[in-house]
Amino acid sequence: MGGASTRGSVLRDQLLTVQDMIDFKQQLIAEIKELLSHQSPKQEKKWLKAFEIRQMLRLSPGKLQYLRDKGVIPFKKLGGVTYYDMEQIQQLMESDTFNQKLKLA
Repeated sequence: MGGASTRGSVLRDQLLTVQDMIDFKQQLIAEIKELLSHQSPKQEKKWLKAFEIRQMLRLSPGKLQYLRDKGVIPFKKLGGVTYYDMEQIQQLMESDTFNQKLKLA
């Protein structure tokens, strides 16, 4: 037994060439691309909680409650948690009535 142990046909003390590293890099990139191609695209959340809406619209908790009470912002309650439909909020933000009601509130 010498100082170099073998694993398959590769010697532990074997030197790597630049071409070996390039080949390894290309193989690794190909494997990563293959793994990523099987992932489903991240879906946007349909329902948001109050803290997410407050961050998005830059509202205080009281202001959000006021807009809910006045019927400006649509919401659903489920088990004591208030949820907001992202699509409805986006449509509301694009409408002129929301901007007018927000200024009046």
